[in-house]
Amino acid sequence: MSQASASALPPGRPRRQPFAHPESPSLESSFYSSPPVNFLQELPSYRSIARKRTIIPSRDKQSGILLKPTDSYTSQREGEIAENLNSQSIRKYALNISEKRRLREIQETQMKYLSEWDQWKRYSSKSWKRFLEKAREMMTHLELWREDIRSIGGKFGTGIQSYFSFLRFLVLLNLVIFLIIFMLVLLPILLTEYKVTNSSFVLIPAKDIDIQCTVYPISSSGLIYFYSYIIDLLSGTGFLEKTCLFYGHYTIDGVKFQNFTYDLPLAYLLSTIAYLALSLLWIVKRSVEGFKINLIQSEEHFQSYCNKIFAGWDFCITSQSMADLKHSSLRYELRADLEEERIRQKIAERTTEETIRIYSLRLFLNCIVLAVLVACFYAIYKATIFSQEHMQKEIDKMIFGENLLILYLPSIVITLANFITPVIFARIIHYEDYSPGFEIRLTILRCVFMRLATICVLVFTLGSKITSCDNNSCELCGYNQKLYPCWETQVGQEMYKLMIFDFIIILAGTLFVDFPRKLLVTNCSSWKLVQCWGQQEFAIPDNVLGIVYGQTICWIGAFFSPLLPAIATVKFIIIFYVKEVSLLHTCRPSRKQFRASNSNFFFLLVLLIGLCLAVIPLTISMAHIPSSKACGPFINSNTTWEVVPKTVSTFPSSLQSLVHGITSEAFAVPFFMIICLVMFYFIALAGAHKRVVVQLREQLSLESRDKRYLIQKLTEAQRDMRN
Repeated sequence: MSQASASALPPGRPRRQPFAHPESPSLESSFYSSPPVNFLQELPSYRSIARKRTIIPSRDKQSGILLKPTDSYTSQREGEIAENLNSQSIRKYALNISEKRRLREIQETQMKYLSEWDQWKRYSSKSWKRFLEKAREMMTHLELWREDIRSIGGKFGTGIQSYFSFLRFLVLLNLVIFLIIFMLVLLPILLTEYKVTNSSFVLIPAKDIDIQCTVYPISSSGLIYFYSYIIDLLSGTGFLEKTCLFYGHYTIDGVKFQNFTYDLPLAYLLSTIAYLALSLLWIVKRSVEGFKINLIQSEEHFQSYCNKIFAGWDFCITSQSMADLKHSSLRYELRADLEEERIRQKIAERTTEETIRIYSLRLFLNCIVLAVLVACFYAIYKATIFSQEHMQKEIDKMIFGENLLILYLPSIVITLANFITPVIFARIIHYEDYSPGFEIRLTILRCVFMRLATICVLVFTLGSKITSCDNNSCELCGYNQKLYPCWETQVGQEMYKLMIFDFIIILAGTLFVDFPRKLLVTNCSSWKLVQCWGQQEFAIPDNVLGIVYGQTICWIGAFFSPLLPAIATVKFIIIFYVKEVSLLHTCRPSRKQFRASNSNFFFLLVLLIGLCLAVIPLTISMAHIPSSKACGPFINSNTTWEVVPKTVSTFPSSLQSLVHGITSEAFAVPFFMIICLVMFYFIALAGAHKRVVVQLREQLSLESRDKRYLIQKLTEAQRDMRN
């Protein structure tokens, strides 16, 4: 680069000798008359590398010149590209048209000297790659809500567009989960019930089980009030309790076809493991791309300013209002960066007394946050116990509102906690003296923990009620059979109520809060109260936490209510259109905007946390809590997981020994050591890549210093010529 810059001068200029004083030779004469190698040695990059090589003299002994000319580097780069033409397309290289044409000629020349077999392989590889590209282009036209999401991105930026793309991902994920459960569990039952195939149900009588444990009382029939169907539809009781919506409907040991017997309990368990594993792999696959982008964007503070100023514009924006909003967003980001720099400087200048004071204040405020969380969890615990103890009354002994209040009391308390705690956290964070970026991340982290932990508190409260009995009555069945004859169905009903109530709250908030607020802001803008209230902002983190909360409910409840993913799919589809209408007509985008890359990674990270929290109660319920003896496919097993060793015991002896060997300590310890070695290898590889990135950044910095040095020399030479 440096030599090319020096050689870029006109050819006749070095011979020109301007007037100079004899005692002080001109800078221009020394600049042009000096040999090229000596001039290169004056560059900052040369001096920096020479200084490093004096410390490490054995480094790079093969190269005679410290700085390679640009021409040799270009020829070397072209040689590398020419060698890789077989594996990659020329279109992927960042070259101009003339260089690409020259590489195309090189490629055609190489083809002439290949054998017919190699030529056929080359042409077939090209045809296959071209076919894949055309297939990807066709698939992009078949994407769900493609035009709607692109229109939202054009009007409101990529941050809000990423929210709707994330919502589309959840729709597809729940649809695939429903198809897995439908194919493995529901389809064999439907084929047998409707006599589509020549199959029959296999019912194995329970052995060594007391008759009291197999009693599953049906709701009393009689005079049915008009609103009882509404209550059943909202709570999952009554006529919905015995349908395929809940766990208790699948009280079948297998389906006997003509040539084999379909093991329904094993299929039920495998469907749960399959949708959890699929969700994990799909989320990790999508989050790796965002993690790479975030890793690349982890720049220094000076580079952050440069990227915001020179590369911070969102070129998807076509609306003037959104362009003004993007301008204000960039100003906000720059102010936030300057504020973070000010706080960093303030921390560096902080005395010991000030440090002790601020950490004591943060400790006190975190104790308040912890107290708020404990109070919310305790309220959910008491509401769940109260609801479970009083929902055993008959419907005709209650009025309509009282019954619904009892049934939905845990859901109401959870919703109130999710609504109140973010406001408290946002107030507390202002007194903790954090940087603006860290304030946002910490507040979101607290809200995520609050929303997802409430579901786990509800499930664990139900688990404690299921396994706790009076007068040692649990010893007979292993659980509280009197209150929970089919406890899996009742847990599924709680998840169903959470899903329905969350959907009702989202619709009610849009219809009865956002739309009236928009009308007041539009028609009564002169009122001071309306001016203070303002128009509703479309806050991306709050909306994302809402749909992640619903998805976590779906993951937990799909085992107890197999059709819950289908309900979640319909729910998210309706939410998409409701949020789109709300964004276009009632809300304005938040001033604190998110970049698409940061948003996608943040969304998937929160979703991954929700999946991890969903796995904990599912694992405990399947491995430790005894399964119901009155309903479900696991009536002949002590726990749900007991189906796996029973299935393994039916394998041939050689296969059994293989499975036992894989699950033994003799296999687990070497496997763990190999995994550790592979992990250490990748950590070392990542460290090497990081060092290379640091060296490349240093090289870019040196090149910028070289350019500045050359410009300074040229400016001095031109000034001396004018003088």
